[in-house]
Parts: sequence; C-alpha cells; structure tokens
Amino acid sequence: MEYSLLLPRLRANHAASLSSLLPSPSLADCHHRTLLHVPSSSSLKIHNQLHSMSTLGMASSNMTKCQAMGASTYKEASATVDLDWENIGFGLVPTDYMYITKSSPDGTFAKGELQHFGPIDLNPASGVLNYGQGLFEGLKAYRKEDGSILLFRPEENALRMRMGAERLCMPAPTVEQFVDAVKLTVLANKRWVPPAGKGSLYIRPLLMGSGAVLGLAPAPEYTFLIFVSPVGNYFKEGLAPINLIVENEFHRATPGGTGGIKTIGNYASVLKAQNIAKGKGFSDVLYLDSVYKKYLEEVSSCNVFIVKDKIISTPVIKGTILPGITRKSIIDVARGQGYQVEERLVSVEELLDADEIFCTGTAVVVSPVGSVTYLGSRVDYGNRGVGAVSEQLYSALTSLQLGLSEDKMGWTVQLN
Repeated sequence: MEYSLLLPRLRANHAASLSSLLPSPSLADCHHRTLLHVPSSSSLKIHNQLHSMSTLGMASSNMTKCQAMGASTYKEASATVDLDWENIGFGLVPTDYMYITKSSPDGTFAKGELQHFGPIDLNPASGVLNYGQGLFEGLKAYRKEDGSILLFRPEENALRMRMGAERLCMPAPTVEQFVDAVKLTVLANKRWVPPAGKGSLYIRPLLMGSGAVLGLAPAPEYTFLIFVSPVGNYFKEGLAPINLIVENEFHRATPGGTGGIKTIGNYASVLKAQNIAKGKGFSDVLYLDSVYKKYLEEVSSCNVFIVKDKIISTPVIKGTILPGITRKSIIDVARGQGYQVEERLVSVEELLDADEIFCTGTAVVVSPVGSVTYLGSRVDYGNRGVGAVSEQLYSALTSLQLGLSEDKMGWTVQLN
C-alpha cells in the first residue's frame, strides 16, 4: 500500500532531514474528496486554556474518509504559532499531525503515515476498549538556541514499549520503527516545539488493541499512533517544591501485576486517591507497597528519590514500579557527579527522616518535594526550599536535554 503524507512546506534545511523518511505522496485516493482548509497565519490564534475543540470536529467532517493527502495539495501553514509560551502549562494543545500505522496478521507494522490530528475510528468491540489492551509512552523534544531540535533517549521508550507489549500479548514496532516514527511526527509538527527554554514538545506514542474481540483474548489487530502537544511544567509549582501525601489505603500495583509496565490501566487506578489528595491541597500521592504497606513505591506518575547524608536512595525496580527513563538517567548523572546511589527497599520511616526528597519523570523532569504528610503528620524538608541535590541534578539533566552541555552519554538525538 502506498501512503501519502500531510505535511506543510518545510524550510530547505528541514526538508532535507525529512526526505529520507517520507514516502512519495499520492493523490489517487483523494481525487474527488474535500480537502481540509488550513487557516492563514493571520487567523491562527490558539490559546492553551480556551482552545475551541470545534475546529477538530470540522476537520474530521471535511476530511471524510480521506485521511492522508499529498503535500502538493496542502495549503501551507504558518511557520509560527501564537501561544503564550510563558504560561503554557501542561495541557493538550491540538497540533497539526499525528502518525498512525496498523499491524498485519503476523504482528508486523506497516509503514505508517501522517494524518491531521483528530478523532480516529475505533470498533466498539476493540481490545483496548473492552479489555484494556493498551500501552503508552511519553518523551519530549526540545528546541536549542540555534533552532535545532533534540530528542532525549527515544530508543529507551521504544524498548520499554516492547517490554510492556510482551506482558500484554501485543506485537510492537521495532526500535527503529518507533524512533523513525517519533522523528517524523516531531518534524511534521516542528512549529509547535516551544522556543528554547520555554517548554518542550510532549510526544505521546500509543499502542492499542484496535481489532474487534468479544471473548477474552488478544485483539486480532493493533494500532500504533503518535500525537504531540507543546507543554510547560507538569506541576503548577514548576521547580518549586511540591507537597505529597502518603497513601495507605489505595495501592497503585501488586506483585505479579502490571505495575512495572506503562499500561493504561495503571493510571486510571490512581485517579481516586489523587483526586482526594488534591482536594485536600496536596500536589500528588506517594504510594506504599501493597504487601507490607511500609516500603515506598512511586508517586502517581513519577519515581521518588530520598537523600540522606549525601547518599541518594530510590525504590528498587521489582515488578511493581515503572522503570522510568528519567529515573535511569538521573541515577547515571548522579553517579557521574560522585554521588552514591542505592536502588533498594526504602521504608516510609526513612522517608520521614530524609534530608531531601525529589521525584523524577518525563513530564516533571526533576521535582523537589517540600513536604510529606503521613498518617496525619507532616514533615517539611529544607525549610520548604529547593534542595541542593535536586537543584544540581535538575540543572545537569536539563542542560543535557536542551543541548547546553556536552552530551558525553550519547543520549540526545538531533533532528536538524
């Protein structure tokens, strides 16, 4: 099958980067169909908090069944985006394109295509809707001062998706397919990558059982999809300390379950405790293990570290904790800076006696913890300021991600 692409006209230096990845456009399937109108730069006003989703519905109806169009028919989009980059926050901003491909009966994925961002067709009997057969990943693209774009360790996300897919009896794209699809999607949406130091482009790959299945069984077909959105800080506090409450009633994961993979069900299960905590003024919830109810696991969507006497400790990965890529990177960065880092069981008592606590994750990067409340008692850290270790590691990691320091680790991928 020949796939056609929906792409704006790129500047010459970017077009060369894409040429090796893009298939030749074809209009055979779109000859008599309505093309999506793209507004001119003068009419393109997108506001992060009040964006009207009606335009997406219009786009969907205008496109009818013609989801992919040749570049020659596409009306050029503005090279810039009118966003308040200083106050973007962490919310969905609809961008131009998403990437999509489906699996064949033997579990391999076809060469994908770019489509307008918008609704997708999904069978009501699909495996993801009925049995939760779905995974997602999260990574970011950053703009450097010279205008080029960096990805951070995308192959690690590809490997983690493959690990999760094996646990859920799903086929997955190869590492090369995954990384190439991420590159293609980012370059197609490059005008949405925030200016240097103003945020990042959050990249959300999805793998789901899209085929119809009634009895409990793996789906007969799978869809791999990537969409993106410009984002700012995940926590409204930014690098300022967050306030956590230790949850001792609800549990995020159990031994032998799926806590160690990035399956969609892991996140629905934390919403109730998180909503209760936020209603009481806390930033998020820190979970304990479900067996002994005394060992730290992770926050709703990020890993946790404690610092005591210059030793950094974090809960060991044992099947109930997600192997975070930022977690892994921070451990390497900290050891490279001379810190002793221990991966082990960490009790809640140690948490309360720590000198400093911080969380890590793709969305939060490094987030210092100002206080922890456990069984009604609150412990503050460092006069509720940003701890020295948190600040040092945050600075070191973000300097790598933004291309401000030499990447001796080989972690960044420059797109143009």
